[in-house]
Amino acid sequence: MAAKVSEGLEKLQLDQSKKSNGASNGTTPGGIDAEPDESDDDKEDDGPTADAGTPGAAKKKKKRKPKKKKAAGGVPKAQSDPPRVLLSNLFPNGQYPEGETVEYRNENSYRTTNEEKRHLDRMNIDFLSDYRQGAEIHRQVRQWAQKNIKPGQSLTEIAEGIEDGVRALTGHNGLEEGDNIKGGIGFPTGLNLNHIAAHYSPNAGNKTVLQYGDVMKVDFGVHVNGWIVDSAWTLTFDPVYDNLLAAVKDGTNTGIREAGIDVRMSDIGAAIQEAMESYEVELNGQTYPVKCIRNLNGHDIVQHSIHGGKSVPIVKGGDQTKMEEGEVFAIETFGSTGKGYVRDDLETSHYAKKPDAPNVSLRVSSARTLLNVINKNFGTLPFCRRYLDRLGQDKYLLGLNNLVSSGIVESYPPLVDIKGSYTAQFEHVSHESW
Repeated sequence: MAAKVSEGLEKLQLDQSKKSNGASNGTTPGGIDAEPDESDDDKEDDGPTADAGTPGAAKKKKKRKPKKKKAAGGVPKAQSDPPRVLLSNLFPNGQYPEGETVEYRNENSYRTTNEEKRHLDRMNIDFLSDYRQGAEIHRQVRQWAQKNIKPGQSLTEIAEGIEDGVRALTGHNGLEEGDNIKGGIGFPTGLNLNHIAAHYSPNAGNKTVLQYGDVMKVDFGVHVNGWIVDSAWTLTFDPVYDNLLAAVKDGTNTGIREAGIDVRMSDIGAAIQEAMESYEVELNGQTYPVKCIRNLNGHDIVQHSIHGGKSVPIVKGGDQTKMEEGEVFAIETFGSTGKGYVRDDLETSHYAKKPDAPNVSLRVSSARTLLNVINKNFGTLPFCRRYLDRLGQDKYLLGLNNLVSSGIVESYPPLVDIKGSYTAQFEHVSHESW
């Protein structure tokens, strides 16, 4: 999800290539395909056969072919299509693939070569195991989505396909109280078309259908024990947008390379802007410079909260805050053929309870009821209206709006550039380690 900056305040908001789980100067918990194991054949003993020369012997019996022994319990050893196999069944030893490691450079190179410092990272194995599991789930669902999303599908169909995969692979269907807080959906699936840059997910009754000429940003999250993997890519079918996608992908990859312990946010933003804005795109005979969307940022992630308080700008600026050891950042960049600046618009779908929500008296009974549902099913994890519908909630808008106005829940309207423009996004998670 994107972090929006407006008048100095921060708000909540991949490459589908082989480097889609690219990391910062540290380790990004991505993964590789699990190779299915070969099952051994179980050869059964044949019963005795009568010799042709034996008196009264029948014709010689044919030997039965040995039957293959079925895998114990029928546990699949490869992911299904669509993805529905619990990931832990594919990795029974609990060792999930590591992401790509980007080496430190120049004066920071000792962080990579020093064995003692690298040992510090291995000590935090539980944290990294959860992240690597979430990243592998994201990768498998993401690869399925990239192959199967086609023009003519509704946005609701696309979103539910992604979310069903995440729930199946994490083993958390999210219908029992507290289940989604243990694992599953990290935040609502964003399907942002054309000039819409972020925070758009179809509400109930949405009839929008994906078209061949659309530029769609697909942004979804997976979490395991509250550790959120936040990754996004841009999907197009018309090659005229290739340069726009290449510019934003270059910006994200540059941000990942530049990120690391003790690196200043302003330096990362300056490098991203220099990379992205070196591109231009030609549409309908007119050339447009690719602009960084200057009021959208990357952000840090803390347990059970998609935004921890730090922002990673994508333009040069005066933020001298440094990245610190052990922090997790979503490195995401946005480019546009429009103004390079977004504003709130359209119907809201994204919400989240504030981590520091005030303890206030709620006079609207539906607000009290809904807050109880949010606490038990989402905590501080973002959710959308479809998730409330799925839990059987109805006629909740009055209560939801009351929670927003009371400062308990934050609403996140879609963020849009000017109509007629096209925006793109790429994003990956980076763990800053020794």
